[in-house]
Amino acid sequence: MDLPIDPARYAAFIGVMAVMAVTPGPANLFSIATGAQRGKGAALIGVLGMNCATLVWFGAAALGLGALILAFPQFFHLLAYGGAAYIAWLGIKSLRGAFQKDAEPGHGAFKLGKSAFLDGFTVQIANPKAILFFTAVLPPFLDPNRPLPAQLAAFACATLTLDILAMSAYGIGGAAIASRMSEPQFRKGFSICVGLLLLSAAMLMATKA
Repeated sequence: MDLPIDPARYAAFIGVMAVMAVTPGPANLFSIATGAQRGKGAALIGVLGMNCATLVWFGAAALGLGALILAFPQFFHLLAYGGAAYIAWLGIKSLRGAFQKDAEPGHGAFKLGKSAFLDGFTVQIANPKAILFFTAVLPPFLDPNRPLPAQLAAFACATLTLDILAMSAYGIGGAAIASRMSEPQFRKGFSICVGLLLLSAAMLMATKA
């Protein structure tokens, strides 16, 4: 009996997604800002808004990626290698940033509105990290020979679970995390770990492509 999703691909995806979920980006920085300025409750509401936006992206992927894979299978493989290159670039960028003496802590200044949910939805729907995820990172893990809806549903469950855990942790511990990330040694070690993990993920993605 064939499973709707390749277990090896799914395990690899969870590993890549775990790294991306904990890596500081617009969504996690928004969680920090919301938690620090509004408290835990608002941070969790903002997390809900961001993950609703992620569901919108998965819906778009279900509509667009299937047609793309069927019509242009070779382009699908190009996307796969492009995704691996993008992840590798992020890893190199993280390693370079770790050794820059004048590196900034990396905290974005968010102008928060009245609704934490709407702010969170807006941040994620326009998040370059989310856009690149669905156009470059996700395609390598999709198997053209298996049902696409079932694969996207499984990937959506993993993505939402990991994002909710990471975003909530950033939001609830916002003030403490923001304080530690301002320490050069802590930030350097964190960036090195992220860089090495992303480079390993890129190699895994390239082999899957």
